[in-house]
Amino acid sequence: MSPDEVASALAAALSRDGAPGEVRALQRLTGGATKQTWSFDWVQGDRHAPLILQQTPVASAAPAAPPTLRAPKLSAGEDAALMIVARAGGVPAPVVRRVLAPEDGLGPAYVTERVEGETLGRRIVEHADFAAARPSMARQCGEILARIHRLPTHDLPFLATLSPADELTVYGGLLAQFALHHPALAYAERWVRENLPKQWEPCVVHSDFRTGNLIVGPDGVRCVLDWEIARLGDPMQDLGVLCMRTWRFGGAGEAGGFGAREDLYAAYERASGRPVDPLRVRFWEAFSNLKWAIGCVRRGLSVRADGTAASLELCAVGRRMEEPLWDFFQLIEA
Repeated sequence: MSPDEVASALAAALSRDGAPGEVRALQRLTGGATKQTWSFDWVQGDRHAPLILQQTPVASAAPAAPPTLRAPKLSAGEDAALMIVARAGGVPAPVVRRVLAPEDGLGPAYVTERVEGETLGRRIVEHADFAAARPSMARQCGEILARIHRLPTHDLPFLATLSPADELTVYGGLLAQFALHHPALAYAERWVRENLPKQWEPCVVHSDFRTGNLIVGPDGVRCVLDWEIARLGDPMQDLGVLCMRTWRFGGAGEAGGFGAREDLYAAYERASGRPVDPLRVRFWEAFSNLKWAIGCVRRGLSVRADGTAASLELCAVGRRMEEPLWDFFQLIEA
């Protein structure tokens, strides 16, 4: 759809149950490889609301995985429902204003309030504007993760439960759908299988909690984005993902590129009352590097229905497969 068509459909959807208004300053944002994000202002008389439209794209990766092998991916409605529960639990998730209906003509989508701040990882870990915030961000992330892991699961019946073994089955199965034989991937998969945690307590896991999915201001973390692959799983997974070197964007701090791992762990333990298992965090850090390498393969080989490459951006992501594999081997060697 053209921007004018999006604006027209969006205005009709937002006016459906209330006073009419006008969509102004509609702008497609960059940085999302799996969703389309639009920033806009919703104006009703002298009332002005800065908002965000999130659309789930129609294109999908191919070859398609059987349902039993698909990684959890929430629908737009489920994504919005989770963010509403997260907000109620004290997590700085986006404020959901409306989940769009099929008749709105914008596909699976929802509208949230817009939060001002930075999402670009390199700017967050390097720019002077965030120098005062960085020393406290590991603590903030530990406290936020503690709140996420306390969210009531009975309010989220749509979340899939994945044990560490389930995670390996899912992501190993996804890789098997492609005709790619790679010794480093095969070794990493075997190492994960041989080191699966045997004890863990399931809770709500964001599963993609990292620099780049946080909105940051001079005061620190303002909002947590991208909830669509949340699941019930091992809470140490979220700590491991945040510590991945890929998502440090060149920053020195092991926690997100901005802070110390020890500060993250200490804040999490204080806020959650749950001890951090450093070995389990390291396992998930290593496994998450393998999962990201598999994710790069899938993105790089994704195609449209006609068999052509899905996008130049996704092809470029595919070329990054070697980076997380290098990090994986550095971790297990240490």
